Amino acid sequence: RATAPRARCRRAGLRSCRHRVLVVRRGLLGGTAALEGLAVDLGSYHFTRDSIIAFARKYDPQPFHLSEEEGSRGPFGGLSASGWHTAAGWMKCYVKANDAARAKLEAAGNVLPELGPGPGFTNLKWLKPVYPGDTLRYSCRVTGKRDLASKPKWGIVFSMNEGINQKGELVYSFEGKVLTARLPSP
Repeated sequence: RATAPRARCRRAGLRSCRHRVLVVRRGLLGGTAALEGLAVDLGSYHFTRDSIIAFARKYDPQPFHLSEEEGSRGPFGGLSASGWHTAAGWMKCYVKANDAARAKLEAAGNVLPELGPGPGFTNLKWLKPVYPGDTLRYSCRVTGKRDLASKPKWGIVFSMNEGINQKGELVYSFEGKVLTARLPSP
């Protein structure tokens, strides 16, 4: 019988749902039960006019990202954030959530796996424009795991990742992968 993810997290020593990100990685590989379906709130990122323009100047200098006037003539009817800016906001929140969870778990004496890079992502979607004043709340839900035959000490954790604006609209999503070292079986 499968155990609910929250109950498994409580048994792992976590009292708060917001600090479960690395328990997912700790529990997914190395012979322990997978926490598939576990959803983690990564936090939020607020987009301002100035941050949208500054990001666009450096990384995506399309006219509708650079000025309100050009944005009003563009496909989104106003100044809008680069899709890569929304992706960078997700990464900032993801790293911050992981760092906080890792610190909490290490302080409690938990053994954590080495984390590797992400070998790629699929199905990246920018579903709605992000405008100045929008705040996106990002989340990550574990969808699976796979051991690597070519690297027996490593596995891949799969996730569905989303950004939802203050109106409750899904504006950004992708399916992610991250390499995670296996922990020895207990």
